[in-house]
Amino acid sequence: MIVATAGHVDHGKTSLVRALTGVDTDRLEEEKRRGLSIDLGFAYADLGASEPVGFVDVPGHERFVRNMLAGVAAIDLALLVIAADDGPMPQTIEHIAILRLLGITRAAVVLSKVDRVDAARIAQVRAEIARILAATEFEASEVFEVAAPSGLGIDALRRFLAGTARELNRAENYIAGDDSATRTAHADAGFRLSIDRAFSLQGAGLVVTGAVHAGRCSVGDRLIVSPAGIEARVRSIHANNQAAQNAQAGQRCAINLAGLELRKTDIARGDWLLDPSLHAPTQRIDVLIELLATEPRALTDTTSMQLHLAASSVQARVVLLGIKSITPGKTGLAQLVLEHPIAALYGDRFVLRDAAAQRTVGGGRVLDPLAPARGRAKPERLAELDALKLSNPADALRQLLRLRPDGVELRAYLRARNLSTSEHTALASALAWVQIDVPTGPLALDNTHWQTACDRWLSQLAAHHAMFSDHLGLREPRVDPISSAALRALIDEGAVVRDGLYLRLPSHRPALSPQHLVLWQRVEPLLSRTGLRPPIVGELVRELDVDLARLTEVLKQASQLGLVEPVAANRYFLPATIGALVQVARELAAESADGSFDAASFRDRSGIGRNLTIQVLEYFDRCGFTRFARERRQMVR
Repeated sequence: MIVATAGHVDHGKTSLVRALTGVDTDRLEEEKRRGLSIDLGFAYADLGASEPVGFVDVPGHERFVRNMLAGVAAIDLALLVIAADDGPMPQTIEHIAILRLLGITRAAVVLSKVDRVDAARIAQVRAEIARILAATEFEASEVFEVAAPSGLGIDALRRFLAGTARELNRAENYIAGDDSATRTAHADAGFRLSIDRAFSLQGAGLVVTGAVHAGRCSVGDRLIVSPAGIEARVRSIHANNQAAQNAQAGQRCAINLAGLELRKTDIARGDWLLDPSLHAPTQRIDVLIELLATEPRALTDTTSMQLHLAASSVQARVVLLGIKSITPGKTGLAQLVLEHPIAALYGDRFVLRDAAAQRTVGGGRVLDPLAPARGRAKPERLAELDALKLSNPADALRQLLRLRPDGVELRAYLRARNLSTSEHTALASALAWVQIDVPTGPLALDNTHWQTACDRWLSQLAAHHAMFSDHLGLREPRVDPISSAALRALIDEGAVVRDGLYLRLPSHRPALSPQHLVLWQRVEPLLSRTGLRPPIVGELVRELDVDLARLTEVLKQASQLGLVEPVAANRYFLPATIGALVQVARELAAESADGSFDAASFRDRSGIGRNLTIQVLEYFDRCGFTRFARERRQMVR
């Protein structure tokens, strides 16, 4: 369990942690000299739970709210410290708002310095606390009266913390900081650690510390420092202040990293240590924003803000989606355009402060960490964001599948939600989508959209047959991945027939007219006799001793029936010859390091000569078999 203090400056947060743990978390010389917490402090205590409890002591001064935010981004319990003599103060109110915006639902109130006031004052402050916590997630929080120097109330607070830790530990592998602390994450969910410190140790090298948001890692694992994309190996782990083989969600960890590129990058607070599959830096995130009710005016479009997400801080421009403003106390959709890339995933909580970092304005949660720059406010996109608001991954994906006829990129969806392998399997079982494999990864398609894609082919072929009854069928066009997959499925089940380069319905069987069939039976052997280099039309005229116009008419009808292909103006190839030449191109591409080949290598391998090689390769380009670029060709299909 990770516990963080919160509250106004000089209300006794550091003294409280010292009384609970025996550790002075003010580690900086300036902090000790001024008696003021400036940066995060860390301590651990064995309270009788299954493992030590980690404490994060945050600064209370308004100038150091950025540091405070880095410390409370992934905690399980907040200790809201309020001095009995002062009562709730400005930073008390701001810290309560921050905790709520970050989705933290567990808190206890520590009424400190009770030895300095009388019972009447304690009752008065308790009433003030009840008033400011009313109608918030912390309304029912227990209140502990404490005097840290004398130890008054510390034992009762320890017992409460130990009980809470045991309760949380019963829900193993939970995701720290998630909307619901009871939501479990499978052990194979992607590892995420938010880095709040990075330093070098003599003889050890780079060490990073932070809270584990999800998943687990082990000594020897290879991870990514994001957003820089630096590879690192886990050399050793300290979890909850003791050596360990593993680190997992719900722990604070120090991880010693090894890697050749680590020295070349300034790794600092705000970076992430991630499972490689989760590395996807972004500068645009679609979010749901809540504007605090205490704000004096509405949030308008293109406002500049300071975004705090986990331990990171970055300037952001707010682009409202589908609305002109967000009024105080309300929520709205927006896209945050960031000054530099960060690592973010679905559901990450964030806080927004004004551009000058003087006050907390609002916050919210990430809906799409890889938001589009184009069409971001179109009605169909807004409908998708409404679907992404659903926290249940199956419900959200079900809605997206209905909304997207072009499918959902499964890899991106699973990464954005950090879903484990078992969760992916459960989704596939529950939703029964059609999966299509494309170069960028698998696409999931709703069955209704899949059936529409199949029906579109059948309708198109029926219309073509009705208009061109004497043609073999439709010349196979270049289509999108979904249409291509639908066509393959229809061919596999026999609903569509592929004849060479043409597509037809099984019931459509055109044939040569009787007068043309006689001549074609004389032409076909001549086209196959000379292998990969069939004779030109003029040579056929002379050898067959027929009229050119008549031969041309037969060849034209034969090409409409897919019996022969006009590769050039005076050359017709049998489908089998085309197939053999395509195989030559495929072999050359496979033998090349970059999957490409040039005309000279095709000429030499096929043996058909230079001029015919150019004609054949240009025909391949027209048909979509190959793509020409910089004097070389690559296979397309």
